Amino acid sequence: MNKNVKLLTVLVLCLLLVVAACSSNDSQEKDTEMELVKEGKLTFAMSGLYKPLNYKENNELVGFDVEIGTEIAKRIGLEPNPVTNPWETIIQGLKGKKYDAIIGSMAATEERAKQVDFTEPYYISGAQIFIDESNDSIKSKEDLNGKRIGVVQASTYLEDAKGFTEDIKSYPSDIYALQDLAPGRVDAVITDKIVGITAMQESNMKLKAISPMIRTENINIAVNKDNPDLLKAINEALASMIEDGTYEEISNKWFGVNLLEE
Repeated sequence: MNKNVKLLTVLVLCLLLVVAACSSNDSQEKDTEMELVKEGKLTFAMSGLYKPLNYKENNELVGFDVEIGTEIAKRIGLEPNPVTNPWETIIQGLKGKKYDAIIGSMAATEERAKQVDFTEPYYISGAQIFIDESNDSIKSKEDLNGKRIGVVQASTYLEDAKGFTEDIKSYPSDIYALQDLAPGRVDAVITDKIVGITAMQESNMKLKAISPMIRTENINIAVNKDNPDLLKAINEALASMIEDGTYEEISNKWFGVNLLEE
């Protein structure tokens, strides 16, 4: 091997070592800037009681929220670390630095935004009309006028229904209301988009969703207000997931639809 080749080899090796060192430093710096609870990990919380969004199966956290959080963590260059926390104290846990983010189907409300920062929506839910699959008389919300509508007792959907009819039937649960569509006991049911889609997936109910929704609700990821770098990193990861089709794959796996489409 001549001197020039030897010199070139040494230079290449040195360059590789510098790149590796810079990469390591960048990774450490990224962790520091993002103020992670556990170095090298994205720790994100949920209730673990909201199937199929987040729940436990064989002692392991699974569901749509878990997969979204796992993919985001990987794209940031971190190890995913999903954890559970009681819903009633989940924001307090975030502010207390028990975890880095809440990826647990939390709606971004004005009141919550006073305490935490929210990313762009990672799915859209809200009040949607569901009818029996064989019903061709209802094609839009305007067709609900004068129809019999089923809603859950003491829910906000009662007020939605009142905007269309006085013939309203209340139920103790969404499932009971949806089950009454097939025999025609009600013409339509107004309930949460996710509830209706889940009933179609898991209970094999023959339903149709009427679009657009009556009102929408953005579901976002929450992070602490003193962690803007993490907020930015999560938003960028989410945007890349949507752009390359990964988000739609995950959504279709769990719900058969793209949850970002109204």
